[in-house]
Amino acid sequence: MPRRVYPLRVLGMGLGGVVTAVVLQGRDASLATWLGVLLPAFVWPHVAYQLAVRSADPYRAEIRNLLVDSAITGAWVPLMHYGLLPSVLLCTLTMVDKITTGIKGLWARSVPGMLGAGLLTGLVTGAPVVLESSLTVVIACMPVLMLHTLSVSVVSYRLIRKVSRQNQELEVLRRIDAVTGLYDRAHWEVQAQEALRRHVSTGAPASLLMLDIDQFKMVNDSRGHTTGDEVIRVVAGIVRDCLRGGDCAGRYGGDEFAVVLPGASAQEAAQLAQRIRDKVEHSRFRDFADLRVTSSIGVAALDGRHATLLDWLNAADAALYEAKAAGRNRVVMAS
Repeated sequence: MPRRVYPLRVLGMGLGGVVTAVVLQGRDASLATWLGVLLPAFVWPHVAYQLAVRSADPYRAEIRNLLVDSAITGAWVPLMHYGLLPSVLLCTLTMVDKITTGIKGLWARSVPGMLGAGLLTGLVTGAPVVLESSLTVVIACMPVLMLHTLSVSVVSYRLIRKVSRQNQELEVLRRIDAVTGLYDRAHWEVQAQEALRRHVSTGAPASLLMLDIDQFKMVNDSRGHTTGDEVIRVVAGIVRDCLRGGDCAGRYGGDEFAVVLPGASAQEAAQLAQRIRDKVEHSRFRDFADLRVTSSIGVAALDGRHATLLDWLNAADAALYEAKAAGRNRVVMAS
């Protein structure tokens, strides 16, 4: 937080100090008054940064610094003889700064300090009330208004983009199965449904693979679930490495996987399935040198018999059952 606030404080306090200095030029101000403006405007931002970064709790230290910012602005109002335009401008922009931090209630907590500092400075200096502003002061206020608004807008834009990216990343993570790193069932079924819709409307080909790790229960029973999870991760990695752009692989349940292949003919799907099966058969495990696993894969290319997603899934599942019944470690096309 201190690093994010620091450049904004340097800009804001500096511009505020310039406006106040322009007002003081026409008020026959004393040296003490000038120091009361120049030191907070051009020295305080750097002191505040050091106080925050050296603190055991930089966040709380920065909140205190923000409250001091408001008090400084309040103290400047009497020094400007309560000039209406610069006083309202600086106090408003100071409150905007507190609101844009996103810290709940910070703007309200800053009000007593601002009013108190203004009242105390007014009593000490006995400053008269001169509400009108010269053209020079009006012109000096314009850059403050424009630059402050632009800087706050840029910071807000960057924050919005960052939050948007984080939301997108969270949405992707929400769709990912924690063990395999592949998509969860809800997501790949949506992709399969979309492939089915395109096939019905345009005739675009698509295929579906259903893969099952052979004798997986035996691995779990003999070596434990930790080893079983490692086997699932390795097989999932092989599936992911074999995918083409636009393909979607996900976990169907347990040790079973589904792969949606939009645009793939039956022959293309069978070739990809054979590549996966071969890689699984030759996979090795770093911590289990003697462990060997194989897979059975059912392939179903879309055709007129598949009116619904369930029809398509059942066709691929039936082919997978045939592969396992025929001895496992093989690819079978849906009849």
